[in-house]
Amino acid sequence: MNMHRAVTDAHFDSSESTGVGSHRVAFWVAGATLTLFLCGASAPSPLYAIYQTKFGFSTTVLTAIFAVYAVAVLAAVLPAGELSDQVGRRPVIVFGLGLQMVATALFLVANDVPLLFAARVLQGISVGVVIGALSALLVDLQDRGSALGPLVASVASPLGLAIGALLGGVLVEFAASPLRTVYWVLLALFALAVLAVLALVPETRSRRPGQRLALGFEVRLPVRARSPFLALTPGLIAIWALAGLYLSLGPSLTASLLGDRSIVVGALVPTTLFGATAVASVLTRGWTARLAVVGGSLLVALGVAITIVGISGRSALPLFLGSGVAGLGFGAAFAGSFRTLTPLAQPNERASLIAALYLVCYSAFSVPAVIAGIAVTHYGLRDTAVVYAGVVIVLALTAALASELRLSATTRLETSAVTATADGRRTIRPQQADGHRTIRPQQFEDPEGAEKPSAGGIGLSPVAHNPSEVEAAADHRLVHRADPTR
Repeated sequence: MNMHRAVTDAHFDSSESTGVGSHRVAFWVAGATLTLFLCGASAPSPLYAIYQTKFGFSTTVLTAIFAVYAVAVLAAVLPAGELSDQVGRRPVIVFGLGLQMVATALFLVANDVPLLFAARVLQGISVGVVIGALSALLVDLQDRGSALGPLVASVASPLGLAIGALLGGVLVEFAASPLRTVYWVLLALFALAVLAVLALVPETRSRRPGQRLALGFEVRLPVRARSPFLALTPGLIAIWALAGLYLSLGPSLTASLLGDRSIVVGALVPTTLFGATAVASVLTRGWTARLAVVGGSLLVALGVAITIVGISGRSALPLFLGSGVAGLGFGAAFAGSFRTLTPLAQPNERASLIAALYLVCYSAFSVPAVIAGIAVTHYGLRDTAVVYAGVVIVLALTAALASELRLSATTRLETSAVTATADGRRTIRPQQADGHRTIRPQQFEDPEGAEKPSAGGIGLSPVAHNPSEVEAAADHRLVHRADPTR
């Protein structure tokens, strides 16, 4: 496969598909729908303390209700990602929206703990079904040469989590029916999303005639994405473990520390974290992956350290300030990870790769939160939060070190893998000041009468002007050459 095809394949399906709306409108419908799913996931967070009082369950049960959602996401995300790559994005997304509406209806009628568990399980399955498909759809629909798809996909998660937590808190505090209103609002929004997807979003991955479905729970990573994926995993674990603490115990912790029983104030702590995450995802979009992940991990460590001061001193200022700083690090690290990985997958691999990414995220999101819920019953909320935060700091610092070592080693390996030679092979130059590697189209001596390589062979196609796409295509070519079976 030549370089031209490697770069343009990312937009092949999108350019051939036809739909009612333009691709630009469809793109933003997909982004809004992804945001809405995460909004629905965090909206119950401010209600957990009310449910706990009403139904009389322990903190361990509270965190289990939170975490069962993440377990359901994990169960669905891998096979659903493969399904989206094989049968298309739209059927998977519409099915996920239907599941989400059923889950929301269960929340509306929930009058005991089993129904809360059932609602959260269905909610988790629905998010697991669509998160890979919607993220891949954003990349499918982005303009050629653009990196907007990975950016919007990385912003949608924290933005949705922030909006959901705040919306839930406000409606619980001020609505006439605190345990019902937020779900009626969400049910109406999901119904609108179904109509919007059906009317405005074209299909970008059509099923081939005679194609057999091959689904499973195997983590499928493109060869060229494996080393970067491993490098980014420690940072993903650190930031999503922090997110799990904030959404499961954040409102209860705020009320306990500050003596303020306002649901809105409790919701403001996770809102601050995820709001800052969304802002940082946009502001750091020009950062290199190495700077974003390493710098973001260090910011997370700093922010959590400030938060510990607030927890220990029962002070609102360091609690919110630390949450904001940690959120900035979260956004930089998560967006940098997303930008690094998504260009490394071909269209038929894209949703599966994103599903693997979220597999790591939601594992870190759920397991530590359940452990913290069990610890609260023995050691108290405040001491558990301090220890949990200390573990996050260690994870974040470890992630910064591991990412720096592995990403710098990967960069050195890639920049030295291909050198200029007299026979016309291309040269990958070292990383430039702007953080992007420059791939020179041709570096060769041109002896008289010698034939120059064509643009369709080793040379770089003129359309490959986006740095991330050029880098991904170059990585693919290195793997292609190194594989003796090809």
